[in-house]
Amino acid sequence: MAAPREYPDELCERAIREVRATGRPIAHIANDLGLHKEAL
Repeated sequence: MAAPREYPDELCERAIREVRATGRPIAHIANDLGLHKEAL
């Protein structure tokens, strides 16, 4: 099993702000930023 990836806090915060501002699904924003949707 692969080790969990650590994402910088700033990247996760940016993703959350974008979800709230645009209303787009979390999975779409995560994919755009190269994050796993479960990380958010």
